[in-house]
Amino acid sequence: MNKIQNYVETVLQPKIQGDGGWVEFDSLDGKNLTLIFRGECSKCLILDRCVAWIEQQIKTDCNKTVKVTPVRKKPYFQDV
Repeated sequence: MNKIQNYVETVLQPKIQGDGGWVEFDSLDGKNLTLIFRGECSKCLILDRCVAWIEQQIKTDCNKTVKVTPVRKKPYFQDV
């Protein structure tokens, strides 16, 4: 597991879950980070603000500049 994936799963996921959302690491290709957003995030009208916040948190805490590509999915309990 790479540093960014670990950071998403251990630091960002719990923070976003606090608001009823869910974020999953999908892929990291160079500086392009693809994240899957579920739960409340899947229908959020201000997801762009959260994406900007995630990019800033990764830059601050991991010392890496990434461009997050958000992918909205239905809430996880509807995907099965």
